[in-house]
Amino acid sequence: MVTKVAPISGWGRYPVEPCELERPERYADLRPFEGGLIVRGQGRSYGDASLNENGRVLLTERVNRLLELDAEKGILRAEAGVTLAEALDVIVPKGWFLPVTPGTKFVSLGGCVAADVHGKNHHCDGSFGDHVLEMEMILADGRRMLCSPAEKPALFWATVGGMGLTGIIGEVALKLTPVQSGHMMVRHHSADNLEQLFQLLEDPATDDRYTVAWLDSLATGQHLGRGIAMFGHHASREELPSGMESSSKPKRSHSIPFDFPAFALNSLSIGAFNALYYSREGRKREPFLSGYDPYFYPLDAIGNWNRLYGKRGFMQYQCVIPGSAAFEGIKTVLEKLSGSRRPSFLAVLKRFGAQGKGLLSFPMAGYTLALDLPIRDEGLFDLLAELDKVVLKHGGRVYLAKDARLSAESFRAMYPRYNDWLKIKKAADPKNIFSSNLSRRLKIAEEAA
Repeated sequence: MVTKVAPISGWGRYPVEPCELERPERYADLRPFEGGLIVRGQGRSYGDASLNENGRVLLTERVNRLLELDAEKGILRAEAGVTLAEALDVIVPKGWFLPVTPGTKFVSLGGCVAADVHGKNHHCDGSFGDHVLEMEMILADGRRMLCSPAEKPALFWATVGGMGLTGIIGEVALKLTPVQSGHMMVRHHSADNLEQLFQLLEDPATDDRYTVAWLDSLATGQHLGRGIAMFGHHASREELPSGMESSSKPKRSHSIPFDFPAFALNSLSIGAFNALYYSREGRKREPFLSGYDPYFYPLDAIGNWNRLYGKRGFMQYQCVIPGSAAFEGIKTVLEKLSGSRRPSFLAVLKRFGAQGKGLLSFPMAGYTLALDLPIRDEGLFDLLAELDKVVLKHGGRVYLAKDARLSAESFRAMYPRYNDWLKIKKAADPKNIFSSNLSRRLKIAEEAA
C-alpha cells in the first residue's frame, strides 16, 4: 500500500484538511495503524467525519467484492467498500431492493452502517442498522470479530451510527426487501403551508411506505413551509402497463465541470427555481410511475453537484425534532432561516419512526429537516448556532454525518446515550486508534484517550 499526503474534504467541501491517504487493494490489507486512523468509503459524509488532519485515512474504495447473494432469502454479504450502486445493479434484477437507502447510491455499505443512514421509509422500516444481520470488524488490536444483534451486541450497536470510531467495518451481511419491479408508484400532493404539509404526512389516507416533502425555503408569512409531499411504493406487476419491462434503467448523468461563482445561488435564482418546481410537481395529482433512480437519487443524475455551491462549499444542516414539539420546532427553524435571508437550495422534510438501538444513531420519532446552505461568510456559523439552540430547546439533535461545526457541549446534550457508547469505545479501542476531525472537535477523542 502506498501512502500519500493530500488535501481532502467531505461532500460539503468544508473543511479541507491535509491527510495521509492509504488505499488497500484487498481485504487482507485492512488493518489498524498505531498512529491512529479513520476509515473513509466514498467521502459522501458532508463534514469532517472522514477527515483526519495530518493523520492516516484508510480508503476502502477497492475493498468492494460482492461475496454472496442468497436470492431465495434475500441476504447480501459483501465487503464494506461496496457501494449501494454496485449492490443495486446485482440485486434489483433478482427481485430485491435495499431495505433502507439515503438520497445517494454512491455511498459504501460500511459508511451506511457507520452513519446508520435513514431513508424515506424510516417511519415504516427504521434505519439501515436495523437490517444488518452481522458484520465482521477489525478491532484496534488487529483482531477480526463477528458481531451482530445477538453476538457482541454492545459493540454492534456502538458501531451502528458510531461514525467509524469503534473499529474498521470489514464485511456486512444485509437483509434485503423483496420487490416485483424496479419502478415506483408515486403520488404528489401540494401544500400551501407547513401546517398542511404536516397534515398530509400524518394522514393515514395519504401515507405510503416511502414519504418525503420538498419545501420552498423562501416562502414566508402564511405560506411558510409550503411544499410538495411525495408518497411512493415499489410498483407491483399489476401496476405496470402491459408490456412494460419490470426493470428500470437509470438515465445517463451529466456532470458539473467547474465550480459555480458564489453569486450564482441567490434569492432570485433559488426563488425562480422554487416557484417553477412547486408549480410543476404540484400538478402531478394522479399516481404515476417512476424509475427507482429518479425517485430515490435525483441528484445522482448530476455528477459533482456540490460544485454548484462554489469553492467555499456549503453546510447541510440536518436536525430532527421529536413528537409533539416537531411542528413548532421546524416552524421556528424555518422562520429563523427566512429571517436570515440565507436561501437554502434544498429543503427536505421527512417523518421518522421509533428511535433505533444504535447508541449514537440520529433518528428519533418525529420529523427531520435538511437544509443546504452555501458558505459565504462567518454569519452562517452564527445562524447555525442559533438553530442548534432551537433544536435543543425542542429536544432534538443534529445529524453527525452532515455536521462540521457542532459544539462538544451541544453534542452531549443532543445524544444522551453518549456515555454508554464511550464505555464501549474505550473497551474496544483503549488507545483511541480510531480518531477523526469530528471526534476531536466534539472532544470524543479527548475523553476516549
